[in-house]
Amino acid sequence: MTRFFTENVHIGYGDSLIVKDVSLKIPDRQITTIIGANGCGKSTLLKAMTRIIPQQSGSIILDGESISREGTKKLAKKLAILPQTPESISGLTVSELVSYGRYPHQSGLGRLTKRDWDVIDQALEMTGTKDFKYRTVDSLSGGQRQRVWIAMALAQETEMIFLDEPTTYLDLAHQLEILELLQRLNAEEGRTIVMVLHDLNQAARFADYLIAMKDGQIVKTGTGEQVISPNVLREVFEIDAIIGKDPITEKPICLTYSLIKGDKNHEKIYATNRTATSSYS
Repeated sequence: MTRFFTENVHIGYGDSLIVKDVSLKIPDRQITTIIGANGCGKSTLLKAMTRIIPQQSGSIILDGESISREGTKKLAKKLAILPQTPESISGLTVSELVSYGRYPHQSGLGRLTKRDWDVIDQALEMTGTKDFKYRTVDSLSGGQRQRVWIAMALAQETEMIFLDEPTTYLDLAHQLEILELLQRLNAEEGRTIVMVLHDLNQAARFADYLIAMKDGQIVKTGTGEQVISPNVLREVFEIDAIIGKDPITEKPICLTYSLIKGDKNHEKIYATNRTATSSYS
């Protein structure tokens, strides 16, 4: 049985409908990535799937129950969310921030137990942030802060972690660091990871399952080979893309692309790149 799925979900703000009639299943213990152009509804869908915002109609089901009817603490024991631009209180230490992940497991008194501190230390260890334990979060670099936020999500001890563009504002090395950490959590801990990414090559490299969206609807779902294809990218992003194979990971890789509309060199670029593709196939 699929643990998490949506059925005919519509999501909007006021009179504006952003996500339209979306039905999908999130594979258990895999990495799922949602891709699509800016404004297509990726983040809106992620927020609804984590109950940050309500859907207007349809169902979002986790373990056979609608998440809209779950108690807050009960739901927080099942899924964690890392928003696109998390903000911490100035002066908060790393250990204090990560301890917030223990909220769903605390009693009415709200005191941290030895078990809580053991989980916090383990989360810091797993994310390579234990050396920062007593430093303030706002004194860390962007990549370090992002790892600390992931540590907080880990301290929540959920089987599912949702992340909205976790590599935003990070340089290439720190992007890779974060994505490899998530991949390790999936492989070693069996965590189900659901995230929104902009970079197509990162999505193809790290995701087991991809969801491509356009104008609030699902265009294509499947493996990297099924979704990172010229036809799908033409429909979703309005680009002509040349897709090859990464010589190290053997995953699809977008070698180059051109705009379908408004690019006067489109035909020349496309023909040249199509010829070049043969050496990667």
